[in-house]
Parts: sequence; structure tokens; C-alpha cells
Amino acid sequence: MQFGIFTVGDVTTDPTDGSTPSEHERIKSMVAIALKAEEVGLDVFATGEHHNPPFVPSSPTTMLGHIAARTERLVLSTSTTLITTNDPVKIAEDYAMLQHLADGRVDLMMGRGNTAPVYPWFGQDIRQGIPLAIENYALLHELWRKDVVDWEGRFRTPLQGFTSTPRPLDGVPPFVWHGSIRSPEIAEQAAYHGDGFFANNIFWPKEHYMKLIGLYRERFAHHGHGTPEQAIVGLGGQVFMRRNSQDAVREFRPYFDNAPVYGHGPTLEEFTEQTPLTVGSPQEVVDKTLTFREAFGDYQRQLFLMDHAGLPLKTVLEQLDMLGEEVVPALRKEFAARRPAGVPDAPTHASLLAQRG
Repeated sequence: MQFGIFTVGDVTTDPTDGSTPSEHERIKSMVAIALKAEEVGLDVFATGEHHNPPFVPSSPTTMLGHIAARTERLVLSTSTTLITTNDPVKIAEDYAMLQHLADGRVDLMMGRGNTAPVYPWFGQDIRQGIPLAIENYALLHELWRKDVVDWEGRFRTPLQGFTSTPRPLDGVPPFVWHGSIRSPEIAEQAAYHGDGFFANNIFWPKEHYMKLIGLYRERFAHHGHGTPEQAIVGLGGQVFMRRNSQDAVREFRPYFDNAPVYGHGPTLEEFTEQTPLTVGSPQEVVDKTLTFREAFGDYQRQLFLMDHAGLPLKTVLEQLDMLGEEVVPALRKEFAARRPAGVPDAPTHASLLAQRG
């Protein structure tokens, strides 16, 4: 099972002192966080893709390419690649190039994003979001698997005798996860292609994601890729830790209360009760994360959101120390002990190459 972190790259004012990092500082801190993730033994670093303030990661391949040059083991992923507003030809080429530079340590999470204005900025209609996601990914899937592609669809000019370059490393495309908060069509898309399904698992009660993951597992088996238990599932989560719960709650409360996404709504206590957010000791994070398996079945990837809501870099790095030194080792041991035979590991370039061979 893979453990890691994902970032949305928000530039948010620290509510405790009023300081706001510059875009330059935020970008550099994201790199520092990725390097720390490898240092403490995590498996994955994933970045979102946004094209509007207050977010900075508009070019994931640039950031991940830089991190690839400074790491040796970390799997580099997107926590959203905008399949609706990016040209699938450019995605095919950019991420194949990144795959070569990173010696295969690359995968992608496809998504539609949560910023409505991005569609007209890139010449698309948000009302066509689902059809765009389905058609664009079908083309990307083909571009990575056929050396010469003829294509005609609704949303882009036709291709005749086209070859995207470079070709995927070793002839093995990057593994793809399809991320969704609410759309059963995306769960079906992931199942149809035999890809992974990543449930954001942050803002909604577990019952909501149980339905999506259950649908994905059922359709994965229907399309002949294996049993429902062999489907490839990833989950998100949010944590904030201190040695004792009271300190964690006291320190995190002003960040939660003023966060752009969930601030000024439910209380911290209500949110931690109703969603996967865990604010407490490392052991409490272990205990709550283990309950995800009870709700969603055995799964392959767990990513945590750590660097958001204006938290200073120093605090995030302290969180990563606790995550890597205490939480993840305990979770690895517990998940491995409870994992039945026949449940696959998270796909990697090496495992996909061996499978192909």
C-alpha cells in the first residue's frame, strides 16, 4: 500500500499572524514539502492543477520534473490533471516526457477540477464536462497505446496518422487514477478502462464515497478486470497532529475557521465527526485512518492533505516528521496484517512492466 501527501497549492493568509506567502515562497515550499516526504519515507507526492488565484500549481509537469531531479524513490503524481480543459495530445506528450525524466516514477489522477470559470478560459463549455472527460481520456488512452492514431470526435480537430512523442517509457503508459467527488460517470470510466479510482474523501461523509467506490468495484468486475476486491482504490484525507489532542485542536482551530474552502461553516468538532478530517494525536490519526478500510474495503493508496489553510512551512514539516516516523509505519503494519491474499498492490512502472512482459 502506498502512503503519501497531496497539495492544492493554495496561497492563504496565516490567520494567526496575518502573513501571506508570495507565489515564489509558496512554490518553493511545495518543493521543500516533496523533498521532506521522501526523506521521512513516504511513497507519493501529488500536486493539483489550478489556473486561478489563490493557487499556484498551473504547470504540474514543470514542478514534478524539478522534484524528480532531486529525488530518487518518490512516486510523482498529479492530484488533478484537468482532462476536460487540457488537450489530450499535450497531456500524452508532457507526461510521457516526465515519465522518461523520472525513470517511470510518474502517474496521473484525471479530474474535471472544481473551478467553473476554467472552462471558458480554455475554450470549453462546463455543461459538456462529463462528455469532455470521457472523450478526451479515450483519446489519451489511445495515444499512449498506439504508435499511429487516427481520431475523430466532438471536441477537437481530427487526427490522421498522428504519433505522440516521446512514446511511453518501455512501452508502458503511466498508471491513471480517475478522481471524483460526486460523479458516477467517472467511476464507470475508471472501471471501464481498468484504471484506478481515487475518492477525494475530504468534504463528505463516508456514506457518500461508499456509494461511488462500491459502484466502481462492481463495474470493474463487470468489465472483466478482476473481482471487486481487486479494483484499485485510492483515498484522500486531512490530518493535523500534535502530541496530545488538546494542543492539536487549539493550534489548528484558527486555520480551520478561516480556511477558504471550509471555513465559516460547520465547527471543527462537527467537521471531524462527519468527515475524514482528523485533528489530534498521531495515534488518533492511525485509528481513524484504519476505519477507512472498514468503510471502503482494502485499498491501495492513502494520500493526506497537510499544507493548506495558511499553515506555515515549519509546521507542515513538523507534521510530516510525525506522519513518516509514527503514523505511516503503524498504518503499514496494520493494513498489511489485515490485507487478505489476492488484493493487489498499488501499480508502479515496474509492476506494470512485469505484467506486460
